Amino acid sequence: MIRIYKNLEGQLQELQHPEVGCWINITGSDPSDREWIEQNLGEISESLIDFQDVDEMSRVEKEDDYLTIILRIPHFTGVDSDKPFVTIPLVIILTEELIITACTEESVIISEFVKGRVKGAATVKRNRFLLLLLLKTANRYLLHLRNINKIVEELEDELENSLQNKEIMALLKYEKALIYYTTALKSNEAMMERLKRMLIFRAYEEDMELLEDVLIENLQAIEMTNISQNILAQMTEAYSSIINNNMNNVIKFLTLVTICISLPTLISSFYGMNISLPGQDSDKAFFAIIAISVGMVLATILFFRKKRWF
Repeated sequence: MIRIYKNLEGQLQELQHPEVGCWINITGSDPSDREWIEQNLGEISESLIDFQDVDEMSRVEKEDDYLTIILRIPHFTGVDSDKPFVTIPLVIILTEELIITACTEESVIISEFVKGRVKGAATVKRNRFLLLLLLKTANRYLLHLRNINKIVEELEDELENSLQNKEIMALLKYEKALIYYTTALKSNEAMMERLKRMLIFRAYEEDMELLEDVLIENLQAIEMTNISQNILAQMTEAYSSIINNNMNNVIKFLTLVTICISLPTLISSFYGMNISLPGQDSDKAFFAIIAISVGMVLATILFFRKKRWF
């Protein structure tokens, strides 16, 4: 899907055809879109191939008449997914006349720009548009990290009394997501450091300050990811031990119940034999057997309690 936007009369409006100062947003990989790209964008179309490779890492390339930036952005696929939080590549191309973005999936970050929710974003200010896009990406990472931490806290309550591996597997799923985020954020940081060295934002002091803000936000996201990853790794190991301990407690309880049941069975089995037994003619023999059985069960429970086996 290809959409063309431009700021007209203070609002972002959709156009039918590209013109100077517009923003071309490409989503998905429809064959018909590829034909349009080749016909209307010429040599730039070769740089747009990279957005279809989900493993493409962040980087920046300077050509004679345009700049290509590949940015790893966070993407939420759903809580029930095997990979609820992943990263996908977003290709950004800046020419003298156009802003071009391309991504394989619908992105919340791009949607905020389309809906006009990003203050200061204008299609004619290409460098500022790029910086705001980088800033929104870093903010989205922080938001996802807070959501991951919240989900992990909910899993903690379920793990305290768990005897299964379902919750542990859920923790591993989010630990994997943090690894994806750490790799992407560090790749983005290297790309932005190179942008800073290229001095393409030096014309305006506000742009340089915004770039510094972007680097700080990205660094904060990296630190937050590292902390969450370390906590989650330790938590996974700790709760694995808790599950094993819970299972051991259940086994000990069942063992105690088995022993307590077997003792009365042992006593009664003696009096079930077809031979002469002491007290078999007494009216109180049954009550004596019950008393002995209960006494042995209580003695066994007290012995286990004294040894702190349950």
